[in-house]
Amino acid sequence: MVLGVMAMENDSSVTEFIFLGFTDQPQLQLPLFFLFLLNYLVTVVGNLSLIYLICLNSHLHTPMYFFIFNLSFIDLCHSLVITPKMLLNFVSEKNIISFTECMTQLFFFCFFVHSECYVLTAMAYDRYVAICKPLVYTVTMSPQICSLLMFGSYVMGFAGAMVHTGDMVRLSFCDSNIINHYMCDIFPLLQLSCSSTYASELVDSIIVSTVVIISGFIIFTSYALILSSVLHVSSAQGWSKAFSTCGSHIVTVGLFYGSGLFTHLKTSPSGSVDQGKFLSVFYTNIVPMLNPLIYSLRNKDVKCALEKTLKRIIN
Repeated sequence: MVLGVMAMENDSSVTEFIFLGFTDQPQLQLPLFFLFLLNYLVTVVGNLSLIYLICLNSHLHTPMYFFIFNLSFIDLCHSLVITPKMLLNFVSEKNIISFTECMTQLFFFCFFVHSECYVLTAMAYDRYVAICKPLVYTVTMSPQICSLLMFGSYVMGFAGAMVHTGDMVRLSFCDSNIINHYMCDIFPLLQLSCSSTYASELVDSIIVSTVVIISGFIIFTSYALILSSVLHVSSAQGWSKAFSTCGSHIVTVGLFYGSGLFTHLKTSPSGSVDQGKFLSVFYTNIVPMLNPLIYSLRNKDVKCALEKTLKRIIN
């Protein structure tokens, strides 16, 4: 409702946008459609399965799996915001999206990306407490604290998304309405604006930099303290336990932040949109698909929960 009012107040002459899509080569449209459809199905099934397993199995009702549950929920929603429209674009002659729909997609895209940053940060803190302060873990990471961390993550994600979307709605779009992308992202939209984008670019840069610096600092500090603690453990069992506890999270952080930074830290303005379009596939499609696999394939608790659930269904 708020986004609709904001969109109506915009004085742009453009009422709809046209996506150029992932590629302009007709022979690749159908193969890419099936490739991304497979990606979408694996993402939805994988994240729903992990959510289902965590809900049904009481031994997974721990802080770590509470955060994984939220991460899967965010990845699932993130995929629902981007991929269905992307798939439709592969089989449609004209890839049109209204101004209001575009701003809505942008809002939810930013909301889930920002929220995932904060969830990954909370998970790093959780791993730090679990390894470095195990005796006070249940008290420090109580259900109330975990819920507060998640509530804060979603509130901060909402605030960031509102600022990004509000900045975009205030711009005027009066010339070209062709977006060189498969979704409504900040940079491609800024390229289309016929009004000054300096203030919007500055605000967007400040927000993104703040989120990355704060979350990156907390994650780096958490793992630096974990490494320091592990170095004092002489047993191979202690090293193995620490790696199994943190390995999945490190891989997820590396994929998410790595793909995001490569997308937004562009080297040449002329090739930045096309470069960003292909790189953004990693955090809009690949990362949401890989996360449930990363947290389940090497995880004994999830495998055990899966076996119990399958036996329950069969019997």
